[in-house]
Parts: sequence; C-alpha cells; structure tokens
Amino acid sequence: MQRAINGLKRWETLLFIIFIGTVLNNVAQSPAYLNPNNFINLFQLSIEKIIVAITMTFIIINGEIDLSVASIMGMAACIMARLYDVGVPLETGIVIALASGALAGAFNGFWVAVVGLPSLAVTLAGLVGYRGIARIMLEDRSIGGFPGWFNAFGQQPVLGSLTLGIVVFIILFLVGAIILHRSAFGRYVYAIGSNKEAAIYAGVRVQRVKMTLFIASGMVAALAGLLIAARFGAVRGNTADGFELDIVTMVLLGGVSIFGGSGTLVGVGLAILIILNLRNGMSLINITGNTQTLVIGVLLILSVLIPNWGRAVQTWIMRQRLRSAELAKGGER
Repeated sequence: MQRAINGLKRWETLLFIIFIGTVLNNVAQSPAYLNPNNFINLFQLSIEKIIVAITMTFIIINGEIDLSVASIMGMAACIMARLYDVGVPLETGIVIALASGALAGAFNGFWVAVVGLPSLAVTLAGLVGYRGIARIMLEDRSIGGFPGWFNAFGQQPVLGSLTLGIVVFIILFLVGAIILHRSAFGRYVYAIGSNKEAAIYAGVRVQRVKMTLFIASGMVAALAGLLIAARFGAVRGNTADGFELDIVTMVLLGGVSIFGGSGTLVGVGLAILIILNLRNGMSLINITGNTQTLVIGVLLILSVLIPNWGRAVQTWIMRQRLRSAELAKGGER
C-alpha cells in the first residue's frame, strides 16, 4: 500500500495524468486528431527539438545547461549549405557540419569543465556567437536545391511510415536511457549534479564527464540541424531560431531539476508527449504560433516553480512534525 502511495507521488505519474488529459481534450476539440497521419506529423514537426532534448537531459542532470544548442543546429545547417553552394560534395559538407557541432560543444565544455566558468554564461555567449556564424555564412540568402536523396531523409519514410528523424530519436532515447539509468557513466552524471565536490573526492573524473556531455550535445545538435535542412529542403541563417525554449521546457517539465542531480528520461519522454500534443491540439483549432509559444513559456516557468513549491511544502511539513514531536516530549517531561 505504501509503495502504491509513493508511486502516486512521483512526478512521472502526474505527467502521465496530464498527458492523458491532453489527449482527451484534443480528441474532444477536433476529430482530425485521431487521424494516423496526424500522429506522424505530431512528431515530425518537432523531431529535431526532441532529439536535442535527450542530450539536454544529461547536461541539466549534470548540473549545467546548454543554451547554445539551437544556434549550433542553425550553424551546422548553414555550414553544410554554404559548402554545398560553393561546390563541395554534400557528403563532405555533412561531415564538416557534424565536426563543427562537436567542436562547438568542445569549446563550450572547455570553458565550463576546465576553466570553471558558469555554463549559463558560456552557452549564452555561444547562443549569440554560433548564430552569428550562421548568419555570416548565408547572410540574407536561402540555400536549397540539395540532392533528392538528402531531402528524402527528412521528408520520406525510411522505416514503415517513420522518417529518419523519428528513427534517430527512438534509437537515441533507448541508448540514452540505458546509459543514464544503467551504466557507471550515468551514475557519474547524477553524482556530479548532486554534489560536484563529493564526486571529485570519490574519484570521478568530473572534467572528462562534462567535456563528453558538451561534445555530445554539440554533435547531436548539429545532426538535428542537418535533419532540419533535409526536412525543409533549404537553409537560412535563422534556422532553428528560438528552439532552445521548447527544448529546455521539455527537460524541466519532465522533472529534471534545474539544480542538477535528479530526473529521468521517462519523465522527459512524457513531457515531450505533453508538449507535442499541446502544440498539435492548438494547431488543430487554429491557435497562432505566438500564442503557442506563450503557452510553452508559461509551462517553462511552472516546471521550475512547482517542484520548488513542492520542496518548500515538504520542508514546512517536516518542520511542523519536528516541532510537534519536541512539544510532545516536553509535555511528557
């Protein structure tokens, strides 16, 4: 009985209830929601964001944040497009674009892990800097005309009715869950996020773990940027602009503490489903993109405030119990 009660208190349980409520609301709002093609589109239209949310989960559990991911997505796509535009084979451009993402992640990781600067400041600077590189690459132009095989990766199914982006997400999610929850590296990620100094004394190679996470974040962001280019068939300097809001919201709404050390990929997966269904439902009833962004912003605020309020309430209850116990002991004397 107690185990069942504890299960109901879990954040993931609450998210599952919210998810079911969101689905039922969408069904009531629009009959088009149950169309099988709608479920594919639900993922397809945000697939690049949810791919990057996986590595962002690791980063935030580790006690850091990466606000530059959307800019790295745009930068990688623009580098690939620019190289193709000047005659470089697209395959070579893809490799260079992925390498640029890894390099950007390593640059972020150096300043955070080695120098010790706050990741918020470092990646905020990266948000501006990498976006600047993207705009320099293309200026005000749009570059497209990529080979058909490349566009097919983002637009045509590669496994049943699933596009490459959805297949990549499923693989990364499963691999990420195993690494985070079933490996020594995952335990190191949690340990550093909970108490960095204690992790150092325990022999955890903190710098190596953080560098690995930021490099992985940069590479996955670059991959997501290439998937955007394939899906749209063209690239501009503002590609993926503002995506970091949705990505961070998915992770925090999933129960990952902004202070690090706690959270699960299961919770993040449920948060992804909630946000995708919210956006999909609002689109089906013709709510504008700006209003959708406002709703996601409110969710981001609540995802930070509600856990803090919960901890504050728990602390208050514990203090009241201790005070009552002390008063009871005093009465017995």
